[in-house]
Amino acid sequence: MSRSTIQVAYRIETSGEIEALAAKIASDQSTGTFTALPNETDEVRARCAATVVKIVPLESSVTPSFPDPDGTGPYHRADVTIAYPLEAVGTDIAALMTITIGGVYAVRGLTGVRVKDIDLPSEWSCHPGPQFGISGSRKLMGVTDGPMIASIIKPSLGLLPDETAAVVKTLCDAGVDFIKDDEKLMSPGYSSLEDRVKAIMPVIKDHEQKTGKKVMYAFGISSADPDTMMRNHDTVVAYGGNAAVLNINSIGYGGMSFLRKRSGLCLHAHRNGWDILTRHPGLGMDFTAYQKIWRLLGVDQFQINGIRAKYWEPDESFVQSFKDVMTPIFSDADRPLPVVCSGQWGGQAVDTYRQTGRTLDLMYLGGGGIHGHPMGLAAGVKAIRQAWDAAAADVELADYAKDHPELAASLAKWG
Repeated sequence: MSRSTIQVAYRIETSGEIEALAAKIASDQSTGTFTALPNETDEVRARCAATVVKIVPLESSVTPSFPDPDGTGPYHRADVTIAYPLEAVGTDIAALMTITIGGVYAVRGLTGVRVKDIDLPSEWSCHPGPQFGISGSRKLMGVTDGPMIASIIKPSLGLLPDETAAVVKTLCDAGVDFIKDDEKLMSPGYSSLEDRVKAIMPVIKDHEQKTGKKVMYAFGISSADPDTMMRNHDTVVAYGGNAAVLNINSIGYGGMSFLRKRSGLCLHAHRNGWDILTRHPGLGMDFTAYQKIWRLLGVDQFQINGIRAKYWEPDESFVQSFKDVMTPIFSDADRPLPVVCSGQWGGQAVDTYRQTGRTLDLMYLGGGGIHGHPMGLAAGVKAIRQAWDAAAADVELADYAKDHPELAASLAKWG
């Protein structure tokens, strides 16, 4: 009889034998240790031992990813898949991270290791997943088709609540679908969350009353204390808000789980801190694996950088991230809305459209690319909409800009 397993794909590097080290990882992270044990019987191993199910050798290197005090090259690399019995791990995320990921980095003999992917059995569909996701986000914003055009409050820090509300009014009047606090803005002394909510929500409601459109505003409610975060959530709900920004690595799995079970808000995830896990090529975790856990926990919208982003991440990494969040884990319902961000001003729209499968199921988030437009903030919003109109029509930006001055001004400044 077959048993359910969790299969984890690792890229490992060692000066020793790949096969032996892979077997050591499987043993150390399940039933074994550094020496034989009388109670590690065949029955115990059959029930709970991890097993190596696949090894794909890769090109070796003469230098290690990290200094190697135990050996010299060549350094062998391989993609290794290890299957962990579900009975030994269960469906708890803390158990998954402890058994299949946390201890692996401590294994002696490794000069490099990355978690590439996690393949979860159907039993893991017990987690709640997104409450709103793509379709729910569209419904809340009243956007039936096309990309959702969004902006961030800039400057990131420093504006008083009334000053922030004035920026919100301008953005609403300019036609955005979504506005968010910058991830750095939570509840500072000069602009507490409650004061900010009190200043902004009347603007959102007034715009809705005049136009019929309720712009989604995501407030920064993150806190390391789940009770505080829940009070922040309740403040937003009490004043009629419908979204929140979460710094997911800062609040942790437990904080996210606590909030999702009680949340009435659309949860917009900022992944700041992910780079700690992934930026070094020889150590860490790929986004492919990382994002699955947060999706199962209930992320509705997921920031994933973008084409020619302002940060270090190369375009191909963004494209893979986009593919990752758009790939169902168990069903289409567990897909969050991908949020294209980080230095986007419209000039990347055509390439984004073409490289992500010509889909318009995305949010396109501009901060400085809207607020820094040479013709003003409203023109910045208009320029981004024009860029996406060009993308959807398969027209090059330079051609579309000939009779669209806002887009032309963007191209002149940033193109």
